[in-house]
Amino acid sequence: MTKKEYASTLIEALPYIKQFSGKTIVIKYGGSAQTDSELNKLFAEDIVLLKYIGINVVIVHGGGPQIAETLQKIGKKSEFIEGLRVTDEETLDIVEMVLSGSTNKSIVRLINQQGGKAVGLSGSDAGLTKAMKITLTKESDGKKEEIDLGRVGKVNKINPQIIHYLTKGDYIPVIAPLGVDDNGNVFNINADEVAGAIAGSLEAEKFILLTDVQGILDKSGTLIGSINKEEVQKLQKEEIIAGGMIPKTRACLDALSGGVKKTHIIDGRTPHALLLEVFTDQGVGTEIIN
Repeated sequence: MTKKEYASTLIEALPYIKQFSGKTIVIKYGGSAQTDSELNKLFAEDIVLLKYIGINVVIVHGGGPQIAETLQKIGKKSEFIEGLRVTDEETLDIVEMVLSGSTNKSIVRLINQQGGKAVGLSGSDAGLTKAMKITLTKESDGKKEEIDLGRVGKVNKINPQIIHYLTKGDYIPVIAPLGVDDNGNVFNINADEVAGAIAGSLEAEKFILLTDVQGILDKSGTLIGSINKEEVQKLQKEEIIAGGMIPKTRACLDALSGGVKKTHIIDGRTPHALLLEVFTDQGVGTEIIN
């Protein structure tokens, strides 16, 4: 790249820096971006740069591969029903240890090494994520049968006061997707759902999900650059949006309903994907708008 091209890139970023300084961006951190050491470092650099520019950055992370690896070490098999991890008491101990412990703290350390001020949280801290238990039902021979997933929950309410307190102090909240009910029971919650709910509660300027795919693809496999809520729902009905993309698009729609301006599903395998999405005209991945 020539000096002129470098200058053009900086000039292209300027209006976005002006637009987003002082605003809040919520990022769901997962996929290869979370498990590849080089991408980890680039992600941390992006986060610190966003913060130095004046953007309030809030991170919600997953940890499925790390949980599965730890369960395997103790000889416990991972079991899923309709994409949800069956979480008995023993599994919950591992989930909480991995999400709130090793995974959360490794992300915090990585950001702090790059000059940031990250603070690790889980949904149980300061009543951040209120949860309620999920129970699935299936019909067999005309009878409905309940399926108990154990300590698997969904978001009931987000209390974002602790997030506001931290971002006002120039800290970067890094949040594990756990929740607690009114009786103090801890629940494992889908990280996409938690991230979307937090983005909505903060009325964030942007909600960005880092994934292992380019974004939303049409039926011919071509990336869709921009799409609205109604078009997303249509693709869901046609099962073009399927599998792991369902909770991601659902989280985006929930975030938009909560007051988020724009949501984005981007490929976390692309170096500096966050900066490309936030500060360039074309962006990367798929944006979902109202």
